Amino acid sequence: MLTAIVRVPSRRLPECELSFLEREPIDVAAARAQHRAYQSALRVAGARVVELPALDDLPDATFVEDAAIVLDECAVLSPMGAMSRKAESEAMAAALAPHRRVEWLTAPATLDGGDVLRLGRSIYVGQTPRTNAAAVAQLRALAGPLGYTVTAVPVSRCLHLKSACARLDDATVLVNPGWIEASVFGARRIVPVASDEPWGANVVRVGGTVIFPSSAPGTQQIADGLGFVTATVDVSELQKAEAGVTCLSLVFDSKS
Repeated sequence: MLTAIVRVPSRRLPECELSFLEREPIDVAAARAQHRAYQSALRVAGARVVELPALDDLPDATFVEDAAIVLDECAVLSPMGAMSRKAESEAMAAALAPHRRVEWLTAPATLDGGDVLRLGRSIYVGQTPRTNAAAVAQLRALAGPLGYTVTAVPVSRCLHLKSACARLDDATVLVNPGWIEASVFGARRIVPVASDEPWGANVVRVGGTVIFPSSAPGTQQIADGLGFVTATVDVSELQKAEAGVTCLSLVFDSKS
């Protein structure tokens, strides 16, 4: 069963961590309304949505993708890269325990799931202020025996790797070539974002549907032209928190 875990935005969302954007006022009620519409898009795409309650003392907790990596065999959690977010990992471990065996990376490793792009049995890990080389080494030791390759990817112009690229399918990667070197993906087909939409690669594939933010119509049109089934959601209030549609859910196949 295709499952999507989400968490209601915190009342303290306006206090979120920011690295590349200037702080703007965030309307929490509007953000929660957009989050509900996002959940509806997940359901239309075929996912069973598991809604977790808000963690109102943790401003960034709605960005659940950062708290874990879900592989077929296990869920991998780690100390997160921002000190203010470290409590999110324990909460997510409890939510994932019914679905996967839970494995932990340990200090000095720090890892945000937004830095991890999986294409089949290939795992790409962004090297950012949130995710370090120790995390790559530990993830490689854990996932290698399960049949995955783990590749480190330098990232310097955006918060997370998946701010700059996304999986359209296992053979096709949506990329902002100004933010990362697309050659790291080897022979896979590279689809550049629309030139005036630098954040356009922050999309999420759910079943057979690729969900785009409404802020990237040109990039969505490119994906449509390649034959991908797409959908659109407005996450403008959440984007003020340096977010996108990928970080708002953990999507995986579950037997429970």
